[in-house]
Amino acid sequence: MARLLRQRQELGADPVVLENLKGSEALTLARRDPGESVPAPQSIPVPQAPTPTISPTSSSRSTPSVMTQGSASAQGSVIMEGGDLGKGRQGVANLGLDGPLPTDHGELRELCLNCTRCRLSEGRTQVVFSDGNPAARVMVVGEAPGANEDATGTPFVGAAGKFLDLLLAAVGLSRADSVYICNVIKCRPPGNRNPRPDEIEACAPYLRAQIRTVQPEAILAVGTFAGQLLTGENAPLGKLRGRVHAYQGTPLVVTYHPAALLRNSGWTRPTWNDLQLLRQILDEL
Repeated sequence: MARLLRQRQELGADPVVLENLKGSEALTLARRDPGESVPAPQSIPVPQAPTPTISPTSSSRSTPSVMTQGSASAQGSVIMEGGDLGKGRQGVANLGLDGPLPTDHGELRELCLNCTRCRLSEGRTQVVFSDGNPAARVMVVGEAPGANEDATGTPFVGAAGKFLDLLLAAVGLSRADSVYICNVIKCRPPGNRNPRPDEIEACAPYLRAQIRTVQPEAILAVGTFAGQLLTGENAPLGKLRGRVHAYQGTPLVVTYHPAALLRNSGWTRPTWNDLQLLRQILDEL
């Protein structure tokens, strides 16, 4: 995807700016075969990248003047400390596995691939554990695998996954080196339904262990479910995005799921603001 963006510029086109990207163009880029050449597109005027506008929060928690290790003081943002995974969500109880989880990424992956802790293991094709670099600066956390992910064992494939790559490339990030990608739920729920509380209880410890193992400098949660789970706030996505939360001291940004962006281009501008906020966090570390 980064190569496609470079090809555009080599052909004399302006750089892709997400807030100007039409849904049809996004789908064309996302679905293009890696070996296919990129035709010169029509010139798109490029405005100055917007500075994220942060709305004040009504929470009683104050912004800490001294950040904990691994967090950033993104200018103009509000740092909100999220709870542990799932705590505060109705119907979610103890999220711990019996006994400690491996601290080695390969061992953790092997344990998860053989997991039978909930009913989702009965209908899955493959466990969808992760993709990207386990030593990445950024961890992207999605919600649950879909049919393509269940078939391949890789998170974020298909048009939405390729569009995610485009979004990340726009702020200089790539799953090849600087991004680690996973989902809250590792097995596909039947019919892509929402995960049930006991399924979250069974699966969330793996995500906690992934965060501890990767130790990202920042986390990007995509989608309402992932955002609510990591922040511990039962709020709509529109109220979770646009500010910096923290998951156990690690800066956390919440934004729209790329599949939702392909359906609703009106969410492109706020997503671009969120990505700029993520980039600002990384640049200030």
